[in-house]
Amino acid sequence: MSNSDDAVEEANGHSFHKVKQGLKDRSKKVAETKEKTKKIISEQAEKIAKQAEEHEQFINKVTHLCGVLGFGGFCFLLGARPQDVPYVYCLFYVTFVPLRWIYYRYKKWHYYLLDFCYYANTIFLVTLLMYPKNEKLFMVCFSFVEGPLAWAIIVWRCSLVFNSIDKITSVLIHLLPGLVFFTIRWWNPATFEAMHPEGTARRASWPYVESRTFLWKWLFLVPLVAYTLWQVLYFLIVNVLRRQRLLRDPEVMTSYRELSKKAQKANNIWWRLSGLLGDQNRLLMYIILQALFSVATMALAVPIFLSYELHGIFQILKVSAAVWNGGSFLLDVMPRQVILKEKKKTDIQLVESPVDSPSSIVEDSIKVGNYDDIQQS
Repeated sequence: MSNSDDAVEEANGHSFHKVKQGLKDRSKKVAETKEKTKKIISEQAEKIAKQAEEHEQFINKVTHLCGVLGFGGFCFLLGARPQDVPYVYCLFYVTFVPLRWIYYRYKKWHYYLLDFCYYANTIFLVTLLMYPKNEKLFMVCFSFVEGPLAWAIIVWRCSLVFNSIDKITSVLIHLLPGLVFFTIRWWNPATFEAMHPEGTARRASWPYVESRTFLWKWLFLVPLVAYTLWQVLYFLIVNVLRRQRLLRDPEVMTSYRELSKKAQKANNIWWRLSGLLGDQNRLLMYIILQALFSVATMALAVPIFLSYELHGIFQILKVSAAVWNGGSFLLDVMPRQVILKEKKKTDIQLVESPVDSPSSIVEDSIKVGNYDDIQQS
């Protein structure tokens, strides 16, 4: 009896070992397949990037043409059918943001997509598609869009450069939601019907503001809570969960890394302010400064929400700032980039070209029959 039990246990142990080994082999194959796929994608991305660099001028011209025509078409739509502008925004966001993630993943910039502007845009997109009649959500999103996102165009110098898809996308992520809100609040025929529904008393506006308390609650306090939630999540993901990954690879970029790098190089006011608590607390100071910026801009969104004239002037200010920054980039920054790029190419060619040795000079001279060169060498 004991012998049979031992045989059963041995068989079970052998089966368990076999299953365990099978799982190990399978996981090993999955890991190998994953590495091979990653390598193939990386090679293809490098190949595409090299081909794009070779045809850079042509691609820039095509991008510039499409950008100008697209901007003109959007301006026409804004005047002819303002009620369709939200659909343009939705199409833009679901198309270009995933493409940007793929491009940024290759460039190691994908942590930028955790920034507040994408968080706010995603909430706004969900509101437009699923809760378009919700007045409270509309007010929360309005505070995001005409607060931190709008003022970021001016403070962080977003540039409308028509020959750069990346810069156009950055500008539209900050600019387009505000134009959507402007059209919904002031120009959309459906909004006018909500303002003056048949058989009811005249309403002052849409969304309907019941009282000053209601206004500040949904246009300032609730958005501030939502912003705080984003800041906590961002800190946990970037500075806790992914901390070791960022420490291992300094090429991986985050907003803080990029801004601190530029501020240190320029030694500007942001660098000096972030160092008020010492170098070891620059990240904390950056979070505090960003929070103060968000509080101030959300407060400024309240009077903009109440005034058609002020809201219209603010749209003109945002567009003007983006165009001005784009002109500054084209005239000041781009020429320096072109010079540096050409210099880099020249340096690479000099390094790669072989230095003429005496033997090579002799061979070349014999080929052309120039014996004077042989004697001089």
